[in-house]
Amino acid sequence: MASVTSLATARRIVLKVGSALVVDSETGEPDRAWLGALVADAARLSKRGQQFLIVSSGAVALGRKRLGLGRRALTLPEKQAAAAAGQGLLMRAWEEAFEPHGLQAAQVLLTRDDTETRGRWLNAKATMETLLALGVAPIVNENDTVATEEIRYGDNDRLAARVAQMIGADLLVLLSDVDGLYTADPRKDTGATRIAVISELTAEIEAMAGGSNAEAGVGTGGMATKLTAARIAQGAGCATLITLGRRPAPLQAVEDGAAATLIEPSQSASAAYKQWIAGSLAPQGSLTIDAGAVTALKAGKSLLPAGVRKVEGRFGKGDAVLVLDPAGREVGRGLTRYDAAEAERIMGLRSDAIEGVLGYTEGATLIHADDLALAGKRAQA
Repeated sequence: MASVTSLATARRIVLKVGSALVVDSETGEPDRAWLGALVADAARLSKRGQQFLIVSSGAVALGRKRLGLGRRALTLPEKQAAAAAGQGLLMRAWEEAFEPHGLQAAQVLLTRDDTETRGRWLNAKATMETLLALGVAPIVNENDTVATEEIRYGDNDRLAARVAQMIGADLLVLLSDVDGLYTADPRKDTGATRIAVISELTAEIEAMAGGSNAEAGVGTGGMATKLTAARIAQGAGCATLITLGRRPAPLQAVEDGAAATLIEPSQSASAAYKQWIAGSLAPQGSLTIDAGAVTALKAGKSLLPAGVRKVEGRFGKGDAVLVLDPAGREVGRGLTRYDAAEAERIMGLRSDAIEGVLGYTEGATLIHADDLALAGKRAQA
């Protein structure tokens, strides 16, 4: 029953959909009937106030058909060409599925650098946050047209987990070809039993996943990659739900009691993010703020340029910086939306003056409240 509660109450949900679900294995075309049914299922989430984002595979599989590459193994340049040819087909299929419900979708293509480099991470996060706030569903995929083997995720399970971490999702749903994690592969061992809820991803649990599913058809991931993704999500305070995707309404089915495996988070998403800022990033500089700004930050507000009195260090956009009170005591640590040179130019100014001084704006805040870990609250994270 825990999985039902998580799906019904999660504020923000990431749905990961693999190539085997998106693409009809017989025709090599989008499975429009299934896509339409899934979007109808997901539209319920939107109607009850939940936000959802879809991480979708399928571009390479669709492009392979368009370019006549058959089913043979592809070289990296061929994969990139297939991705380029197939990405438009993939988005068209999703847009057609969304239209009957009056919902809009938007394409977001990411590489590993976009979730590992802090400046690019902030840009990608801001884009997806804005789309979600506008009621638009981001359709995320790896940018296979430019990613090399050295900078690829390799599978969209891990990409989905990083996206869930990036946007502070409460639940990551991995639609699979099985209805959860079993003690052994249920297609080979009739005595295998499903594990309904997992609180800790132990070595014993991970051993049950075995290797990557070699019989996964057009897909690249297996249960092992799903548990790897779940570990990333768990550390980010996000629960993971693994369930059977090949049915018309997989989300409704889970809410109605269908089989699934829920991997519980180790803490809340916001607490995990603040803990990461506070303890995992080396500060590259500092911002000294006035007493009024200190009071505002402790009340949960963002840091505005008007409250900054001194800028030190050589930090870039997205770097971690210390926030100090007038006496030099640490108030917190946060990710700055402007680099050191920009911060010096706009400190002490009203937010509406930023664009006039810089000629552009990265937003009204130097550090958004979501990107700030207050010193006195770290023990609670």
